[in-house]
Amino acid sequence: MGGVYCPTCEAGVEVTAKFCLSCGHDLTIQGPITATGHDLHQLKDVIRLREDLSMAEKFDMIARIEDGADPIALGIAAAADDGDLPPEQEAPAQNLDEVAPALQAATWDNGAAAAATDLATEGLKINDLKKAGAFDKEDKTFVEAMDLGRKATLELLKVSQGMVLPANDALQQVPIMQPPNKSFCPKCGSDIHANTMLQWKKWSDTSTEVLTIQLEAAMRTSLMHLSASYRDKIQDLQDQLSDAKKAVERAKEEAASAPKTETKEAEAPKAKEKKKTGKAAAATKAAPKKASSSPTKPKAGGLFGAKKPKKTYEGEPGGKAEWFLEEALDTVYDPHGTGKPVKAAMILARSSEGNVRVRDVIRTYAVEGEDGISELAWTSPLTKYLIEAFDAC
Repeated sequence: MGGVYCPTCEAGVEVTAKFCLSCGHDLTIQGPITATGHDLHQLKDVIRLREDLSMAEKFDMIARIEDGADPIALGIAAAADDGDLPPEQEAPAQNLDEVAPALQAATWDNGAAAAATDLATEGLKINDLKKAGAFDKEDKTFVEAMDLGRKATLELLKVSQGMVLPANDALQQVPIMQPPNKSFCPKCGSDIHANTMLQWKKWSDTSTEVLTIQLEAAMRTSLMHLSASYRDKIQDLQDQLSDAKKAVERAKEEAASAPKTETKEAEAPKAKEKKKTGKAAAATKAAPKKASSSPTKPKAGGLFGAKKPKKTYEGEPGGKAEWFLEEALDTVYDPHGTGKPVKAAMILARSSEGNVRVRDVIRTYAVEGEDGISELAWTSPLTKYLIEAFDAC
């Protein structure tokens, strides 16, 4: 097998072959080409026309070209792309720092990614939480997580472009997207590889920008979903901790005031017994004891529950929701008179997509009004009383 190739499929062919065994190309019409992309028949004609060579030297040079020698190095042909491409258009060698520059420079604030996230979460509780600003405090954590995701993506891109060797067996499954080592025009011999790499660089830059938007939208949506799934559990723990702290404070206050009250109550009967003498004391002993009066019960307020206290919020406008959840839930109307206290973590409605709690209704109403409250929340009659109590404060 000589060092020449088929001009159609670039498969290696015999110098004396009339047809390509791979694609069937007729080599008598268009002859084979060298590895540099030059037509073998044209090179032979050029060698035959040279007057500075003897016949033996001409035959020797033709044989060397047929065996795969470089005609450019032999001085009988020029480089096919000499003068065709300006220096600034030549494809530079890619280094590790130039892999997906758009992805490396991403700041995770793309508007298209945010719009895609809204479309993906449309109609879900996650979108309501996002509009209410529930994820604003977690944005820094999201950015740190997406930076790690970007780092993993860049490692895969380096392996896929053949810039680094796979670190383990698993990375060997990544397909290598490398261009061919040689590619040339069978007619003019121009370097197709160099020209193609220019187009490849333009396409890869655009592709990387799209990939960056896709990654940001995918990672942000996933992180929001994960954050929302744990948000209710964390809030429940915080509410339980807050209730426990308040109970401890009340217990301390009651313990501090109890000894003084008991001492005064114990001293009062003793003083009365000393004053009573003679017949008065005898009459006191003979008289039957009256039944102790039962403690006064709070008024139930009739058929429609007990009357609720009124409270007024006097702080900043943005803090009313949290104040109401901590201080004013006892003002919520109780139509059935059950006396059961309303708590921030109380579940108003349940569904497969998640539960709606008292705090969700109040926080959403404080930001978006009644339009922002989900249909699932309206299935509970307590939602209406929560809003009325919130507006009354």
